[in-house]
Amino acid sequence: MRFNTAISQMMVFVNEVYKVQKLPKKYAEGFIKLLSPITPHIGEEIWQKLGHEHPIDYTEWPKYDENKLQDTSFEVAVQVNGKVRAHLTVGVDASKEDVQTLALENETVKDNLQDKTVKKVIVVPNKLVNIVAK
Repeated sequence: MRFNTAISQMMVFVNEVYKVQKLPKKYAEGFIKLLSPITPHIGEEIWQKLGHEHPIDYTEWPKYDENKLQDTSFEVAVQVNGKVRAHLTVGVDASKEDVQTLALENETVKDNLQDKTVKKVIVVPNKLVNIVAK
């Protein structure tokens, strides 16, 4: 992970906390542990404010569940003649044919294809479906 990506993901977390306005201490401690290598002085200060007597440098790194990092679905953009008309949520195990079928059955896509003949359907795996119609 690059530095800017790490900072970006931390900001995503902070923004989510603002939405819920409440954060369990366990999550706050994990966040401070991740923040500490980037801003050690701030991390240590907050760590002490949370009531810890020992320096944050000697604490165990947060653990994570590898299974929770696996996406079970992804979003696919559906274009009709180069213009995005819909977004579909598709399972990671969906085949190109399944994605194509879902795209062609979408109501918004059907409306945009009214009175047109589908000439070609291009499926870019995990990204988009482009329907060329005249």
